[in-house]
Amino acid sequence: MIRDLLTGGDRRSLGHSDQAVGLIATHPARFGELLECLWDEDPVVRMRAADAAEKASLASPQLLQPHKSELLGLMEEAVQQELRWHLALMIPRLTLSAQERKRAQDALLNYLDDRSSIVKTLAMQGLADLAIRDARLRPGIIEQIRSLTRTGTHAMKARGRKLLAALER
Repeated sequence: MIRDLLTGGDRRSLGHSDQAVGLIATHPARFGELLECLWDEDPVVRMRAADAAEKASLASPQLLQPHKSELLGLMEEAVQQELRWHLALMIPRLTLSAQERKRAQDALLNYLDDRSSIVKTLAMQGLADLAIRDARLRPGIIEQIRSLTRTGTHAMKARGRKLLAALER
């Protein structure tokens, strides 16, 4: 069971989440089992599942597509910072309708109010990734990232400079 790889310890460790990524690489049909852990009652399991799902979907983004509706809903309701930062990276990998892109954009803009600098920084990345896939979003997102690059944390400023360089090409 994938959940067994994600239990134990505390949030300072990823435990055996890399083994879960390896398992998904060899058995992609089990990706849904991994995603179920995003709703687990244990925040450590949720965190590690989000890490594993993000890593697995980086290599195989198509794994996310059958779970699009549930992931968009989770993105809107998630409060745990580790879930938020991984969802900010995963959701833009999906093929989204205009309405779904708007939902994702709204959620990512909401993440910019999070107290976690990591959530804010990865929300910037997620917004940029949406803008790369949809040119209509680009002007507004570029302006948002410009503003955050002037006023954000050091991490946000550094990420913002890189994102602006990519978006303004």
